This record gives sequence, structure tokens and C-alpha cells, in this order.
Amino acid sequence: MPKLSLCMIVKNEGDCIGRCLNSVKHAVDEMIIVDTGSSDDTIDICRSAGAAVYSYEWNDDFASARNYGLERATGDWIIWLDADEEVDEADADKLREMLSGTEADLFSIQLINYYGKQADDYHVLQMAHPRMFRNRMGFRFVNPIHETLNITEVLTTPELQKRMVLAPIKVRHYGYLDEIVDAKQKGDRNLSLLFKQVSIEDKNPWLYYHIASEYYRLKQYQHSFQYVNRAIVLFLSEGMTPPSLLYKLKYSILLSLGSFHGAYPAIEKAICLYPDYVDLHFYKGLLLHFLGKTEKAIEAFDRCLELGDHQWSHLTQKGLGSFQAWYYKGLCLEQVNRQEAIHCYEQALLLHPDHQEAALALARLQTGE
Repeated sequence: MPKLSLCMIVKNEGDCIGRCLNSVKHAVDEMIIVDTGSSDDTIDICRSAGAAVYSYEWNDDFASARNYGLERATGDWIIWLDADEEVDEADADKLREMLSGTEADLFSIQLINYYGKQADDYHVLQMAHPRMFRNRMGFRFVNPIHETLNITEVLTTPELQKRMVLAPIKVRHYGYLDEIVDAKQKGDRNLSLLFKQVSIEDKNPWLYYHIASEYYRLKQYQHSFQYVNRAIVLFLSEGMTPPSLLYKLKYSILLSLGSFHGAYPAIEKAICLYPDYVDLHFYKGLLLHFLGKTEKAIEAFDRCLELGDHQWSHLTQKGLGSFQAWYYKGLCLEQVNRQEAIHCYEQALLLHPDHQEAALALARLQTGE
């Protein structure tokens, strides 16, 4: 059996590192932990779980810290996680099975990002994320913040890129829950590092996207819109199609600002680029609903229901292809067919029994108020 190494970087993660390591320690052969200056019990927890801990002087560079860990891994394969993540209990045992005899060089996992006040399966952003790769092939981390693997440098041809496979492994990420974001002040830290990097490489569109994302989380929508547009322009100037998640962010911002006429019909161009992206169709439905174009809005929400919730090629919000689409379709139908609206709210509640808006709307229609 191929040997599997877990590689992580940590700092003051005593509240969650135990959960992360316990979720995967029985499925890996070694755990390499790079500590960048913890002052709590993080190191003790890691060592008690059987991990090897290496100290690393923090230099405002997440990629270099991760690469320091990679250099110490002896496994044939490497999986990397963050301390505020855990491998789904039902999936951890699949890790070894996947590696035996596979022709793949890189596996993406199904990353489940919780957001809001508490972790529940109805408030989730999900996407495929490259997390497990063959060691000694040249995979390294790049970018000092929001570090990524140098996939295009290693898998240089379309044929090689076919060796990147989506694994049936779910990893749950808790770091974007409101309480954790507020406690760790991630937004301020990330913006500081991102602007520092922009001063070095001001033509990198991903830096502007990540700045826009941080401003969006801080509800500073005008700043967010400025930077996401800058990112889109930079991708286009390099002759590249902007990735789909940039358009998701752009139209999320416009909806938050109430700029419906500014967003429609411009969103149709983004949908032409990514016709299978359920979130864009949902945003289109919202825009049409708010603009009073009821029939077209219903068509958009029907398209969301056709596409469904199980996309991994884009960053998607759970519910936009299911219970949220049913709910908003119901809102539209209230104006034209009361009985069908009731059916929509019932469908939303079947999929999400605690959907308060659908429950209130259904009660209102059933009582004739």
C-alpha cells in the first residue's frame, strides 16, 4: 500500500486541531505539523495525537510554511488540511483504498464550507478542491496568502490534467462560521497580507479577487465590487476567461447593493460562459423577480431545479438548486397561481424542514391571509 502523509501548518489552534487530527490519523501513516508560533496547547495536542511537530518562524508567507512541511514528508502521497477542517467520518477509510493502484496524480476532495451562526448542512458553500497528490512530482504551494498548488506547472498538458480526479471524500471546513471569523479577525489579517502582495505583483488577478472576497465578508460591498471588477479585467487582458467564482461574487455584490438594473441583463453574458452554473441562474431568477418579470423568473428557478445542488466544478451555495429555488418560485407563483405556490413551499419544506420563510409563506396562503 502506498504511504500517505498528512501535512499541516498551525498556530494557536488548540480549540480545533484535535478534532482535525482525530478525523484522519487512523487513515494516514504520518502527520507532519508545521507550527508557526503557537502560544496555546496546540503543540501538545499534536504530539499527543502522534504527530511530528516542526517549528517555523512566521514570515507572512503561507506557501513557504506549507512547503517546509512538504519537504519533511516521507509518504508516497500527501494530503493537506487546515486545523479548522475535518475529514468526514464516513469517508476517511476511503483514502487508502483510492491510492492503491490508481493512475491519478492528484485528487480533489468535496470541500464543505459552513457559514453563518452555526454549522448545519443547509448553510454550506461547496466545491471541489485539490488536496491529495503524489509526492516527489514537483507539487509545491505558491502565493504567500490563499496559497494554491502549482498544478499547471506539474500537469502541463491536457492529457496529464486528466490525472486530476474528484475523490468521493468530504472535508468539512468550519473556519467561515461567524464566531470564528470574528474571534480570529481573519478579514483584517488577510487584507493586510493581500495588499502587501499587491505591492509586489500588481497584475495578479487572483489577489484582487481575494481582496474583493474579504471586503464582501466585511459587507463593504462598494470596495468589493471595485476589486472583483479589477480581477475580471486582468483575466481578460491576459486573454483568459475569468473563473466562474468571480462572476458569482460580482452578482452577489450587485444583489446586496440592490443594483438590479445594473446586474440584468448583464448576467446573461456570464451565464453564456458558464451555462451549468446553478448559482448564476439563481441570481438571474432573483433579479427578474425583483424587476417584476415574473414569468422569466419562474423559468430561471425551474432551470435551477434542473441543474440541482450537486455540482463540484463551481463554488456553489447549497439550496440554490433545491429548497431556495422552490421557495422563490413559490413567491413568483403567488401572483399567478396560488395552488402551485403552495406546492412550491411544500417542496421547499420537504427538502429543508426548518426553512422559516417557506413555512411562514405556506401558513399565510393556507389560512388565506
